[in-house]
Amino acid sequence: MFTLKKTEGRARRGEFVTVHGTFQTPCFMNVGTSAAIKGGISSLDLKEIKCQVELCNTYHLHVRPSDKVIRELGGLHKFMCWDKPILTDSGGFQVFSLSKLRRIKEEGVYFNSHVDGKKIFMGPEESMQIQSNLASTIAMAFDECVENPATYEYSRRSCERTTRWLYRCKDEMERLNSLHDTLNKKQLLFGINQGCTYEDLRIKHMEAIAKLDLDGYAIGGLAVGESTEDMYRIIDAVEPVMPKEKARYLMGVGTPSNIIEAVARGVDMFDCVMPSRDARHGTVFTWNGVMHITNNKFMLDERPLDTECDCPVCRNFSRAYIRHLFKANEQLGGRLAVLHNLYFYNTLTERIREALDNGTFARFREKYSVLLTTKYDEKSDM
Repeated sequence: MFTLKKTEGRARRGEFVTVHGTFQTPCFMNVGTSAAIKGGISSLDLKEIKCQVELCNTYHLHVRPSDKVIRELGGLHKFMCWDKPILTDSGGFQVFSLSKLRRIKEEGVYFNSHVDGKKIFMGPEESMQIQSNLASTIAMAFDECVENPATYEYSRRSCERTTRWLYRCKDEMERLNSLHDTLNKKQLLFGINQGCTYEDLRIKHMEAIAKLDLDGYAIGGLAVGESTEDMYRIIDAVEPVMPKEKARYLMGVGTPSNIIEAVARGVDMFDCVMPSRDARHGTVFTWNGVMHITNNKFMLDERPLDTECDCPVCRNFSRAYIRHLFKANEQLGGRLAVLHNLYFYNTLTERIREALDNGTFARFREKYSVLLTTKYDEKSDM
């Protein structure tokens, strides 16, 4: 399934073969929470902007339209007209972030739907059953995403519970994949490393879940309010004990610089709502820094959003026009900005792969890790 093709320092160049096609790593997964990218982006658009993997949300699809409806319609790929890999997260993060009233038990979590208040129970078996109905390519194990900061003792107990839940997830997935009417009998399972910002808990938990020989491993519970330095510190602590031959996924991360720095620390896969969310508010990522397209200085600017970009938006529309769309509250403005930002992120990981192929990743990192965090500089774009 996953093949590590090359390394440069700790940075890794890989390939992941799945039942729904092959994707190259490092890879950014485009976030389609409810089987759609926010901003009016369809699956057909994603193919044009170089998306390799789409990420969908187990919890949201279970609540609406329901995983059973999607199963009846042939699975998530058919439902959303997407024939490439899909990763579904377990619903664990949403259970803990959206539900104000919840009770965590050994069997699972009791909580109320954020849509209609309906009582819901979700445990490891239920999460696997929902994801099996969705028939995604990669399913994430059900875990507890602990609020940060949390006490050491609670974090320790949570890690132990998440480990027990992972064993149940694996057993249930094996059972589901063996059934004659399962839509995707080759569904893959990733485990999730937790432990807040406590290095020893992270290492111990990673060592424990690595014993299950899963299809991949994720680092969860970061990018939830801790400092960037703490995030990098935890990756540095966990990476040495992550299985070398398995794909590594850093959940919910992040900025272009975060991705470059995490690749340098041995991570293969990423997802984040940032490019689409920021785009809908007029923030655009370019190879010369971060641009706020609604600024007055772009009123008469006939150049594309990014003079170094060949996305469909930059090939056809000016900064002046896209600024006008935002000022006029036209939905097209957000759609065009989202298309550009996702293309930028997909191109970012494509360029990282090319740099790794050529043995020039260190130079790429030196040039872009800081540059891509800075405010767009007119002088650098002349």
